[in-house]
Amino acid sequence: MSTRFFSDEEIERLRSWPAELGRDELIRYFTLGSDDRAWLERSARGQGNRLGLAVQLCTLPWLGFVPDEVPAAPRAAVNRLVVQLGVGLAELAGYGAREQTRTEHLRLVAERLGWRLARDAEWKDLEEFLLARAMEHDAPSALFRVVCEYCAGARIIRPGVVPLMRAVATARERAVAETFLRLEPLLGAQRREELDALLVAGGDLRISRLAWLHRGATTASPMAIRAELDKLRFLRGLDAHTLDLSMLPEARRRRLAGIGRRSTNQALARRDGDKRYPVLLATVAECAVEVLDEVIGMFDQALTGVENRAKRKLDDVLAQRARESEDRLNLLEEILAVATDVDVPDTDVGPRLRRGIGLERLRTARRDPADRLPRDHGHLAMVESSFTYLREFAPHVIRALSFEAAVDARPLLEAVEVLAELYARGGRKVPEGAPTEFVPSRWRGYLDQAATSGNTTAYRHYWELATLLGLRDALRSGDVWVPGSRRFADPTTFLLPASRWEALRGEYCALVGAPQEADEALENAGEQLHAALTELEPLLASGEGPVRLTERGELVVNRLSAEAVPDEVERLRGQLLALLPRPQLTELLIEVDRWADWSDQLTHVGGKTHREPQLRRNLYAAILAQACNFGVSAMAEASGLSEETLRWTTEWYLREDTLRAANATIVNHHHRLPLASMWGGGTMSSSDGQRFPMRGKSLTARAMSRYFVNEGVATYTHVSDQHSTYGTKVIPVTDREAVYVLDELLGNATDLPITEHATDTAGQTLTVFALFALTGFTLSPRIRDLGGITLHRLDTRRQTTSRFPNAGGLLTGTIDTALIRSQWDEMLRLAASLKYGHATASLVVSK
Repeated sequence: MSTRFFSDEEIERLRSWPAELGRDELIRYFTLGSDDRAWLERSARGQGNRLGLAVQLCTLPWLGFVPDEVPAAPRAAVNRLVVQLGVGLAELAGYGAREQTRTEHLRLVAERLGWRLARDAEWKDLEEFLLARAMEHDAPSALFRVVCEYCAGARIIRPGVVPLMRAVATARERAVAETFLRLEPLLGAQRREELDALLVAGGDLRISRLAWLHRGATTASPMAIRAELDKLRFLRGLDAHTLDLSMLPEARRRRLAGIGRRSTNQALARRDGDKRYPVLLATVAECAVEVLDEVIGMFDQALTGVENRAKRKLDDVLAQRARESEDRLNLLEEILAVATDVDVPDTDVGPRLRRGIGLERLRTARRDPADRLPRDHGHLAMVESSFTYLREFAPHVIRALSFEAAVDARPLLEAVEVLAELYARGGRKVPEGAPTEFVPSRWRGYLDQAATSGNTTAYRHYWELATLLGLRDALRSGDVWVPGSRRFADPTTFLLPASRWEALRGEYCALVGAPQEADEALENAGEQLHAALTELEPLLASGEGPVRLTERGELVVNRLSAEAVPDEVERLRGQLLALLPRPQLTELLIEVDRWADWSDQLTHVGGKTHREPQLRRNLYAAILAQACNFGVSAMAEASGLSEETLRWTTEWYLREDTLRAANATIVNHHHRLPLASMWGGGTMSSSDGQRFPMRGKSLTARAMSRYFVNEGVATYTHVSDQHSTYGTKVIPVTDREAVYVLDELLGNATDLPITEHATDTAGQTLTVFALFALTGFTLSPRIRDLGGITLHRLDTRRQTTSRFPNAGGLLTGTIDTALIRSQWDEMLRLAASLKYGHATASLVVSK
């Protein structure tokens, strides 16, 4: 393993002074106290030595080391010290001519500040720290960065770049050996043979089993579901679902699985066993979870597809029924005209109707009682028409999975177990006493009618449909879960363990500014509500503000008035636009990389970071091919690079985590620009979704006739008030945007200090409002039809309206303070689980 993962230029940069010194750093590190000045007077003779010693004194806490060329220190820092010491700037030029002077001064500085050199004991601690970090992060540059941070935290003067590079390389080699050592008990002879067999192509598949496992489904068809179940059975045959790899950090398991996903069979086969088997073991363990989740997701999607098609058919039927009802209403008008005519004797009403309207028309209009619509207007009956289609996948899924449930969902779980038994023995009749408590009231009529008529086939169909649809909904909500799943796991696992929450409670409440006691939280909420009502009351009373009340007491939010742009501003805009350069897209990409070094974040999945010039060129080409949506084949033709090279670069370097890190680097650079602060401080952001049609097939794509001819996806984008995009997520177009709004805020890896977020109506729900408050953010949505939303109060209606005659009447709901008091600690625990990354916000909100 190479020990030189930095180029000569990068090594020189790491040894030298930084190119920039921020104003905050200048003030923080290069300000001398009276004690410092007195110590400098005692410790160094001559103005040059005193100034050089001062530079070292201020530099060590700043950089963690002192560059050899002390006179080359940033001019702003030296000028600041010159003023404080009252010496000449030129005095520093000859400092350090004798290396012994510079070394002795560094020893004095370390002694004064409590720092120490890295000797044998320090190196031993440093190497153990590096091994622990190398088990989590394999990228050499990342390990170099964290070991520098470790040295600064431990007040150890950073050793030279080359010795540290050797230490990092050694730690990476030890991490490989340690990984194999921890996994070796799981690698018996039989398992090694099974893992090696994954790399052998042949048989009916014509590809290797490993490639087959990574070939994901693109549609939720019965055939695709059965194909994924074949993978699940194969993985269970390897006992992949029982593998416990918790002895490895999650980051290393994820990295090993990533290597297995991207490597060719030949590349893996060429690896030594101590490197090959950990990769294959982590890969099959991850595949076992991913395939299980995919099966459940496809089961949900296939059922939903059947249900949606039934709804569309039902809409057509109800539309036709409505047209027929128009004729019946017209007939009713004619009948009423005769029946209410007092001049027509009662004995003549019937004969006159039959003669005037005609028996044929009356018979046609008469509807059979059996044709009357059930409570769901016939929706379940429409779903039942696709029963054969459901049977193509539902029995296979139910037989393959095991389920567990919360107490309230036990009847549904028992029904699923009965259904699984029916599938197993080919039973046609639902046994006596099979649970029906879970069946919604709107569907009970189907079961009652089938039971009354003795139609066991119809009863079986409707009971089975109710069970399958109920299971789908329970899996979504978390009332039912699947052991071994990640997305459909027991909801209690989404919470921080109780012991850890006990230790973190105080820290978390201080972090987000939330009280630990519910009474204090309710008191604070009452004060905020009172302040808001106090501000709103005079506006409503005057009727001349941005909000007003109608005559019926309904809240109306007036449209914002458009502001005219002065002619002078338009002229200035034109002048500024004329000054802006119009570079080629490729030039822009390269120039911004020179500013921000964002391409340094695009690391190889195996951790390699040493870069040849052509690699950076290949990265630019691969990114442009993806960003412009014309693919690697067209880019290969346009650029002269080989398609194989571009595919390899895309596969190994352009991953979600590296692209996010690169984007964060650009956002951070933009945030530091003085011009960016003209638009905002980076404390506020907003999010919105865009819909795009898709070519081909994808499990994320959904049909939505309002926007697409076929199927499409949505991108949910988060933008700061400085107009930088710090997060983008691809989501199904049918999902509500509010489910995903917290993900990017909680996962914000940029320097943007975001505290407030704005959305449209689709980006907010009451649950999201609550989670924003409990995680320390402010949600500021613009809600359509605000007057139709139920607002809540803490006091009684009489108390509220007596204080606020106009605004008080808008608060029609009552806050359940008893529920809040009983669940306050669990609410905080849930929010902390999201804040600390124990669970994903979108996964929890979707439940």
